[in-house]
Amino acid sequence: MKKMFVVAALAGVIVSGQVLAHGAKPKHGGIVQTAGDLSFELVAREGVTTIYVDDHGKDKETLGATGTLTVLKGTLRTELPLESGGNNTLVVKGKAGLEKGSKAVAAVNFADKKAVSVRFSVK
Repeated sequence: MKKMFVVAALAGVIVSGQVLAHGAKPKHGGIVQTAGDLSFELVAREGVTTIYVDDHGKDKETLGATGTLTVLKGTLRTELPLESGGNNTLVVKGKAGLEKGSKAVAAVNFADKKAVSVRFSVK
């Protein structure tokens, strides 16, 4: 019985370590969220909003990807198109208005037909 407990506890530590290792830190100073086994980093600088996409630490090609960024601030809802910006980026066409307290939802359709939705909270 003790051996089973030790094995179960060890498995829990290993699994929790994998979960922590899977998390991503911002590479570009933005907000990072994970969805559909991909990491998305939302960066808003100088009026330009970009989403960087990584697949387990490697750049995810966004050529041919499209989507929509929906920004929610109070009762105001703004939908803006997303387009490939080259390499692993998606760019927002238009002014996103990402301010403290707003939330954003990116619905992305990749060229390989994979569809992913990811949520961000601006703090």
